[in-house]
Amino acid sequence: MSPVNFDAMSDAELKQYFLSHRQDQVAFQVYLDRFSQRPKSLIASPSDPDFDAKIQTAIRQKLEASGRSQTAKDPIEQTE
Repeated sequence: MSPVNFDAMSDAELKQYFLSHRQDQVAFQVYLDRFSQRPKSLIASPSDPDFDAKIQTAIRQKLEASGRSQTAKDPIEQTE
């Protein structure tokens, strides 16, 4: 059996490979390494006065980007 070239795989291909070969600890470690190297972005700090609005906007954008349709006008209930 020839060794698997994880460097030649895209992130999606590596994820699919790992999901199909869950016992492969090397594949899992490579996937975790790639994930941890991705740049992190700060949406809002807890002291930000617009914290709730920014978090809700980020969630909506993530849902839209993943192709899920949002039927509710405001999926996150706001309490005052």
